[in-house]
Amino acid sequence: MGSDASRWLSGRIPKGRRQVLAVAVAFALIATFAALPAFAVHDTGLFQLDGNATTVNPPPGDDWDRVCHEVTGSDCSTSSDTTAGGGATAVSWVSEPNRASSIFTGGGSKDPQDISNWAWKDAGGLPDKDNLRHSFAARYSVPPNATCPSGGAATCDVLYFGSDRFDNSGDAQQGFWFFQNKVTLGSTPSGGGFNFNGVHRNGDLLIISDFSNGGSTSTISVYVWNSSVSGNLQLLASSGAANCATAAATDQFCGLVNANTITMPWAFTDKSGTPNNQALNGEFYEGGVNLSTLGLSGECFSSVASETRSSTSTTATLKDFVLGGFAPCVPGMTTQASASVGTPVAPGTAVHDTATITVTGATNPPDATGTVTFFLCGPIASGDCSTGGTNVGTGSLANQPGGTTTDGISVAQSPDVNTPASATGNLDPGRYCFRAEWPGDANYVLDHPPLTATNDTTECFAVKDTSTTTTAQNWLPNDSATVTTAGGTPVSGTVDFTLYAGGDCTGAVLGTFSDSSAPFTTNNTTVFTSDTTVSWKAVFTPSDPNAVVGSTSGCEKSVLTITN
Repeated sequence: MGSDASRWLSGRIPKGRRQVLAVAVAFALIATFAALPAFAVHDTGLFQLDGNATTVNPPPGDDWDRVCHEVTGSDCSTSSDTTAGGGATAVSWVSEPNRASSIFTGGGSKDPQDISNWAWKDAGGLPDKDNLRHSFAARYSVPPNATCPSGGAATCDVLYFGSDRFDNSGDAQQGFWFFQNKVTLGSTPSGGGFNFNGVHRNGDLLIISDFSNGGSTSTISVYVWNSSVSGNLQLLASSGAANCATAAATDQFCGLVNANTITMPWAFTDKSGTPNNQALNGEFYEGGVNLSTLGLSGECFSSVASETRSSTSTTATLKDFVLGGFAPCVPGMTTQASASVGTPVAPGTAVHDTATITVTGATNPPDATGTVTFFLCGPIASGDCSTGGTNVGTGSLANQPGGTTTDGISVAQSPDVNTPASATGNLDPGRYCFRAEWPGDANYVLDHPPLTATNDTTECFAVKDTSTTTTAQNWLPNDSATVTTAGGTPVSGTVDFTLYAGGDCTGAVLGTFSDSSAPFTTNNTTVFTSDTTVSWKAVFTPSDPNAVVGSTSGCEKSVLTITN
């Protein structure tokens, strides 16, 4: 979690000790924030907290007309520059044209109760002063400076919020919830109405304001959802002089209502029928809070709800609400195999997949935690591992090399595959692809778990085929004969060669060969591929027996040993 109040709720401390510690830390936080100087949330130059919704040109800062234009694309800004451009990282603007829609119902619809206990219905019947028409919010993140300090955080994150209501005939207490988990309206019957989809997460932000007597009474209290404290709501800071118009130049949070009739930049009709989209005194409210100095700069808020209430008590009966989306912390996952298709590896070469989860939506979001499960598909000729495959094990998420636990980046590595000791053993030749799956964790509750990554470019690799070389010697025995005469008579005649099995020239005849011209040789074509013993004998027959006497050679023995 982004806040100190949330970090020690992560489960590292046993529950009993955690509850005792929670109370101690709660008092310490209250004392700390009471002692801290406030900071100029209304004077950052990012947003105009001036009691109206229209950008004053030249700025500095945006106003709600720009936020409306950016969200809806409608012509709700008279400025030539209609973009919420002061560094806005998230904006929300929601209209509720039907005054009878979306009110709280049921006994569980109170701030200390989890969202799963809340109920809503479209019924109307609320006091007109408690009927909200529009809700809006904007978040900015800038480098720390004199007017936007960060309390030691890397950036100054400030949150602005507001609403308008149907009637000003009476004081109205309002609350603004910023939820980390996505919250939507459900359709399951509950508490005389229907359920809400979503649950609280430690660190959800609640700002309760009371601007009565035309704004002369101006109280703001800032809470975070903390399941380890009594009532689930931990007070971070409170002020009874929180009017931006009169607050000190170093206020940490403030709010204000319109002191006079103003013209709204969007379609607005109040109970009095004030013409030309005008709002009477007290029908428009806006406020701001420095998240960084409250230790909340790392929180990502997926949804925002404006609410009216019977009092500023945390147990007050909730009345009307307007619910909208904001800018969730979105974890995204990329993967990279340690080998590729373009450079295949040999069987027995270890290959692994690395999953990187990067969270966007806040300046210093907490890293994703838990384990990633890896699957392997293949061999496949094409495509990826979108489904199926073999579960090859899990890897635990940890800081990226050189990173921190609040940079929103964590990595997990799969067990090796393609080794004799791995779950897959040596892989057969072919193309393989990984898939990585992460179920979410306490910080990031996924709408549709698991978060899956598979990519045929970065997660696929190839294994080479193998080859085996063996030898098979073969022996082709041949013989040659040299004939000489004692008196020098020219040699003329034929030599007949006989090849025998065995070594004494008495075995089976394996072949006969004749050559009638010197040098006398055989022309054998019969090869031997295993151990054997053969013998040769050659007989010379002269062409002129009257001139030369024929001759016979001795027995010539060959022993063959083949080792392949």
